[in-house]
Amino acid sequence: MFDELAPEHAELRQAARRFAEEQLEPIAMEIDRTGEVPAHTMDVLREHGYLGMRLPPEIGGAGLGIFEYCIIQEEFSRSHRMFTLLTGATSGLTPTAILRHGSAAQKDKYLNGLVTGRIKSAFGLTEPESGSDSAAMKTRAIKKDDGWVLNGRKHFINGGGSADVLMVMAVTDPEKRARGGISAFLIDKGTPGFSVTRIDTTMGSEAIKLAELTFEDCFVPDEAVLGKVGDGFRFAMESLDEGRLNVACACLGVADRVLTMAIGHAQQRKTFGKPLSERQAIQWMLVDSATELQAARAMAYDVLRRIDAGQNTGAGPSMVKLFCSEMVGRVADRAVQVHGGMGLIRGFPVERFYRDIRHYRVGEGSSEVQRMVIARRLLGTRGG
Repeated sequence: MFDELAPEHAELRQAARRFAEEQLEPIAMEIDRTGEVPAHTMDVLREHGYLGMRLPPEIGGAGLGIFEYCIIQEEFSRSHRMFTLLTGATSGLTPTAILRHGSAAQKDKYLNGLVTGRIKSAFGLTEPESGSDSAAMKTRAIKKDDGWVLNGRKHFINGGGSADVLMVMAVTDPEKRARGGISAFLIDKGTPGFSVTRIDTTMGSEAIKLAELTFEDCFVPDEAVLGKVGDGFRFAMESLDEGRLNVACACLGVADRVLTMAIGHAQQRKTFGKPLSERQAIQWMLVDSATELQAARAMAYDVLRRIDAGQNTGAGPSMVKLFCSEMVGRVADRAVQVHGGMGLIRGFPVERFYRDIRHYRVGEGSSEVQRMVIARRLLGTRGG
């Protein structure tokens, strides 16, 4: 098969799936029942080595590459999207940015806490008037003596309400903007002038919360700048590429899970004396879903392998995110259809998966933005 894994990766997948089925699935059921994440969830993830997965072993992390990390996220997403968000808060965009670009003091301050789950992170980029057009952000950081004063607002920030540290992007040179005029700041919860001003609940799981963050004359010292002044936009784009691959693999996991559920239901449910699985209309839904999932997984794994090999993947992450996020929408829709009335009822996992995956065509860059990125790459390299 096109998505065949090396033995070490297959073993990693097997361990992650076993852990998800035995340890995470009961927690997923509790999240669905109460709309809240049980307090011991981070302890369970930490005890089994699933926090700080991309951070170095010398501080307690697993030192995983992007491919290995995404395999685990794919498996966790088969249980509940919340688990990919919780592990991402210690292993995803902000932690890897600190690892790559942080000063020794910043690494010492944050990385150990991320590995243990003592602290969680979030990524503050999106604003009310600059979602996909990140370069148009209005949050400003003005230099003042030995620090910076931030003013502005971020919204729809995953985990922003519970994060202990946030990587916040702000304009430091309005003339340059994306060409060296946006900087990244590490801002701690409780910093004067920084507040969480609204919490939003999406159409998906009740436990998933998005935050509005407000900065009003928020002073941070020079030591809060991540990397060099003006490097923020580059860091953001670097992080978003990996974030898009993470989303893509979460889509693979959900598609695999709902397809498995649809197959099981079709084999058990009888209509007019025969199992649904003997109806050609149902068979074709399952076949189309399995074929699209196989193609998506092959595409995603190819790009992940090339990134780990240090190769330039061009628009590959955008292609993968676009294809996988739209694929899982079709697969989940068919799964609901196969389940019939049961697919519409709260309490059945297929219904919750159907709501949760709608986010993926918007978050980490909408489908339309991915098409713009891909088109620019195609026209820039092949036009003439």
